[in-house]
Amino acid sequence: MTAAEQGSGFDLDKLLAERGSERYDLHARHLNHQLPRMLHTIGFDKVYERAEGAYFWDDEGQDYLDMLAGFGVMGLGRHHPVVRKALHDVLDAQLADLTRFDCQPLPGLLAEKLLGHAPHLDRVFFGNSGTEAVETALKFARYATGKPRVLYCAHAFHGLTTGSLSVNGEDSFRKGFAPLLPDTAISLGDLAALERELKRGDVAGFVVEPIQGKGVHETPPGFLRAAQELLHKHKALLIADEVQTGLGRTGTFFAYQHESGVEPDLVCVAKALSGGYVPVGATLGKDWIFKRVYSSMDRVLVHSASFGANAQAMAAGLAVLAVMEDEKVVENARHTGDLLRTRLAALVDRYELLYEVRGRGLMIGIEFGKPASLGLRSRWAMLQAARKGLFAQMVVVPLLQRHRILTQVSGDHLEVIKLIPPLIVGEREVDRFVEAFTAVMDDAHGGGGLMWDFGRTLVKQAMAHR
Repeated sequence: MTAAEQGSGFDLDKLLAERGSERYDLHARHLNHQLPRMLHTIGFDKVYERAEGAYFWDDEGQDYLDMLAGFGVMGLGRHHPVVRKALHDVLDAQLADLTRFDCQPLPGLLAEKLLGHAPHLDRVFFGNSGTEAVETALKFARYATGKPRVLYCAHAFHGLTTGSLSVNGEDSFRKGFAPLLPDTAISLGDLAALERELKRGDVAGFVVEPIQGKGVHETPPGFLRAAQELLHKHKALLIADEVQTGLGRTGTFFAYQHESGVEPDLVCVAKALSGGYVPVGATLGKDWIFKRVYSSMDRVLVHSASFGANAQAMAAGLAVLAVMEDEKVVENARHTGDLLRTRLAALVDRYELLYEVRGRGLMIGIEFGKPASLGLRSRWAMLQAARKGLFAQMVVVPLLQRHRILTQVSGDHLEVIKLIPPLIVGEREVDRFVEAFTAVMDDAHGGGGLMWDFGRTLVKQAMAHR
């Protein structure tokens, strides 16, 4: 018997059929009104009807290649059948979930699996998001060390709740939300600055992305190992934020594993662990840290999450890890990422507007820079005078509108496009992206046409909002 036949009055298919066309108006009226405005402005106001793997289909039946993966959430692509089945199974099991006063098996099983990929760590706390995983690490580091201050890197992104915002390296996110936690930013790779701050004796830990999401900048070779030694010398902790880089994104299970001898004290995980369905975050840590935080039965709930370790999230996480192993997802990310990066890097000498291609695995940054020829240089200067980052936006828009490929500019005021596709993409998707990107670059270097017309539109909009 359907829900309608039972008299509940709720029919999801009917609701979407009747009101789905109002999607942009509903957001404009009831949610963040700037989102539909921005999407309309740049021509991203598509109507996507369904998705599978690394592709969307719009209301006209056209396919779109997803090179964004929901900011990294869709590590296995959309609607992987194994994850879907796991969620159907866990719902059908009607488990006694979230009683708060028992120990269900799924959280322990998922923790065991995760820790198998980080054998130097011992325990896991499950929350609901990446920012919550970082919040947990900050709290645990401060309590375990008895020190208040946390160091982070300029241009870092660790989340937007108040604690993680305190270690966010972008002023545009922090502005207007002070006071925040005691913190200090250092430049990525600056060991001298790290040691100088540690000598003050009040540092609980240093939180770092092995590869920064903003701009796709990798920590210099040897930096994480040297930072770890300095931190431990001063009784502070190394916190690896693997929310975006973890679970195979860079060609190893965790990105810190690219550097020998690095064993963070705390590791933050989220995004791809969800399978794209149920929000989940995890903070992995050493036994002594957890035992110091949960030091007695009186402190058993001193740090908890209402929906943390719920059965649906745990089932999704277990299914994700099983698929990663069975389908050799990490190996595919490494192989396909190397192929994509190599083919794009080969274009640097061909296009003067293309400055550099960098990254690891399927986390790739494409940076644009000032051209040499006079005609292109004048157009570049026009864009830069209005707002830095407009050229990258000029590339992103035709990739979607003409070639049906979804990408993103890597950060505000950056001339960098970041590619973080589902980890299941292969040579077919590499071919499609490289061919489309080449066509866009040909257009940009042609000196005229629709691309530069759109650039002039962006300049007018940027000047109008100053």
